[in-house]
Amino acid sequence: MIKKYMTKDKEGKLSPIQHLTASAEAGALTALVANPLWVIKTRMCTTTRYTSDGYKGLIDGLKRLYGEEGIRGLYRGLVPALFGVSHGAIQFMVYEEMKKRRNELRQQKGIISHDELNAKLSQTEYLVMAVTSKVIAAVSTYPYQVLKSRLQNQATKDTYKGVIDCGKKIMTSEGLGGFYKGLSPSVIRVLPGTCITFLVYENLTQWFKHHAS
Repeated sequence: MIKKYMTKDKEGKLSPIQHLTASAEAGALTALVANPLWVIKTRMCTTTRYTSDGYKGLIDGLKRLYGEEGIRGLYRGLVPALFGVSHGAIQFMVYEEMKKRRNELRQQKGIISHDELNAKLSQTEYLVMAVTSKVIAAVSTYPYQVLKSRLQNQATKDTYKGVIDCGKKIMTSEGLGGFYKGLSPSVIRVLPGTCITFLVYENLTQWFKHHAS
């Protein structure tokens, strides 16, 4: 939706910065709306039903979080979450640029016409681009997830005074590797969903392009 209202070049294309900006704007809005839910999720995932101060569910968690910590509690970890907006922005920028470069190469070889802006690629090409863009984005931005989790975790919420303090303490006690704890399982967990999402998106886009009246 955001890309629709951006000014394109003479060929109808967006620049890498425009792809990055569109993704960042959408991600920031999502982070603002969803942050309270992420706080509840993090705390429920780090406690059990036998934990004395654990949340019983979403509604109980929201009520207690707001009652005990106010608005500040609902938006714990928001700053690193906003940093995390760059994850999706980087992923989509890399993906769109890879797709654009691939089509340009096919145009140079005469495989497709020069006025074809979004020619259909093979399923394998879409998968490779989806995986590559996801891995690049994950490695580039993963530290924000560690910071956000530490700040939102009920057991450690009072350990850190803020994002900067949290970062300093992680670096001092755990080194650079502390910012990448859990990276491998995190990437492996999201790759199947990423691949499916991009395949469905691209195939539906192509279908509508050829069948829409």
